Amino acid sequence: MIIMKIKGNITTGLGKGACFLGQDFYKNKFIEKCGFAPFPGTLNIIVPEKHLNDIQKIKTGCNNIINGKDGFGGLKYIKAILSDNSKENNANETINGAIVFPDKTTHDENYLEFIAKENLREKLNLNDDDEVILDIG
Repeated sequence: MIIMKIKGNITTGLGKGACFLGQDFYKNKFIEKCGFAPFPGTLNIIVPEKHLNDIQKIKTGCNNIINGKDGFGGLKYIKAILSDNSKENNANETINGAIVFPDKTTHDENYLEFIAKENLREKLNLNDDDEVILDIG
């Protein structure tokens, strides 16, 4: 069931997602709970501020939790589907993954971090400012 559909734009992150997603306990939990081992890195998506209240409600109501370990923080996650809205050759391709809400983050509230089993920038030939669509839920 789709809770929310939202458009956003790709942006370069700080590279911290690669560090936490490279930890075995996170990988194992995502395999168990989402059915895939995430690529070590997140796809950062800036969403319009008009959606922040809805995103906060999703985050607050989310019961999908992975607890932290060995100094790494916990996170919440919700399954999502990403599709590229900026290039005709990829417009119909969708990627199953999840949006993660880390307990420890330096991102502004309008950043979403999407994970999947593949490097999405390479697979979908994504660049900063490209528009994507997220089906959350």
